[in-house]
Amino acid sequence: MTDYIIEVENLVKKFGDLIAVNDISFKVAHGEIFGFLGPNGAGKTTTINILCTLLRPTSGQATINGFDVVHQQSQVRQSIGLVFQDPSLDERLSGLQNMRFHALVYNVPALVREQRIEEMLRMMQLWDKRHHEVRTYSGGMKRRLELARGLLHRPKVLFLDEPTLGLDPQTRNRIWEYILDLRQREGVTIFLTTHYMDEAQKADRLAVIDYGRLIAMDTPEKLKRMVGKDIISVKTADNDNAAEVIRLRYQTEIRRDGNELIFSVTNGEEFLPKFIRAFDIKIQSISLRRPSLDDVFLKLTGREIRQEDVRSTFKAMVRQYGRRQRR
Repeated sequence: MTDYIIEVENLVKKFGDLIAVNDISFKVAHGEIFGFLGPNGAGKTTTINILCTLLRPTSGQATINGFDVVHQQSQVRQSIGLVFQDPSLDERLSGLQNMRFHALVYNVPALVREQRIEEMLRMMQLWDKRHHEVRTYSGGMKRRLELARGLLHRPKVLFLDEPTLGLDPQTRNRIWEYILDLRQREGVTIFLTTHYMDEAQKADRLAVIDYGRLIAMDTPEKLKRMVGKDIISVKTADNDNAAEVIRLRYQTEIRRDGNELIFSVTNGEEFLPKFIRAFDIKIQSISLRRPSLDDVFLKLTGREIRQEDVRSTFKAMVRQYGRRQRR
């Protein structure tokens, strides 16, 4: 058995003259949490659609669990679970009925079907609510049910598209407790897309894709070291003049974020008090922080990753995937 559950080699996808995915290669290890980051239109959706057998690549190849995504599509589909960003549960059915329907679609053997459903619902603390219609569930409960459903057929890889989008911070933390526990219990590999950088931080490795090309891939900590310098955010009584003074005096690039000026320096803790003493324009607020994944993303792509840039990675996948599974 190979050390890698996902292997992508020289993958290309063209739509006419548009190159959506441009010769990308990467590997994901068994049991790894792998984060996939990219702005809207970067090629992230197309790549994942290929991995989930919903698109055929123009060239190159990809395998999941040793199965080719073009020539062994049925085996690939049995090897993966999907948790969509957009709701995909039947809210008129109970949690138990949703699970049973999914078990039938994935041909979970009848002898273990009910046992597996109970196991998953208990793990997600939904067993007591199994007979309730899904429309009565909270947002967090629905997300947990989707996780339970995605794992029902024991997939080797679980694709999570924005798994906590729209949930409150406390519920987001709880969902991540379940996700991390799932990896420990099930040994499942997690392929994650998210625009929450605190979630991206939980990945073992991150890949950043932009304009169809893979532009960086490493652990979150090593990616942050690419930025290197500390980040100063300052708000002054005259930001236009302050920006020019900082640029000329310290020979650094300035960017604006709302009412704040942001620039990078080395040894920020030593720089900050000297800067405050020497700066002639009135400072209204100032802060120092270490580089974050937001800074990495900005450095690599030239823009920030914002919620409005995030589209459902699997927008059309619910209908397509369901139809293909029934063929």
